[in-house]
Amino acid sequence: MKPETAAKKLGIYLQAAPAEFREGLVTRTQFLELQANPPEWLVELRRTGPHPKQVVAQKLGISVSGLTRAGAPTSMTTAEIKQLLEQKPEWLVVERATQAVVHEENARIKFERRAKSEHRQGGV
Repeated sequence: MKPETAAKKLGIYLQAAPAEFREGLVTRTQFLELQANPPEWLVELRRTGPHPKQVVAQKLGISVSGLTRAGAPTSMTTAEIKQLLEQKPEWLVVERATQAVVHEENARIKFERRAKSEHRQGGV
């Protein structure tokens, strides 16, 4: 697989990975080995970053779109993420509230669909 795909599946920021990882293809066997027995560079990258936007958004409790709306960088270190969580800038508070509403709405829809499905099947 391409290094971009492997990095995304590993949850790492490709540009921060070693050149040998960025410049070559990753076989399925190599990928599985990286997952099962991550080398020190991968462990360190996952622990301290920089992290890709998907991981940053997840750690901040917001969506990737929220990061974009806020004009946040495309990658951040763990320390930068912790600093934002401590400082709680207004944009982060707003985006976390937005994400909470989205989660609540998704849960409501899921509940309603389950109830309709059970009703059609003659359940409760």
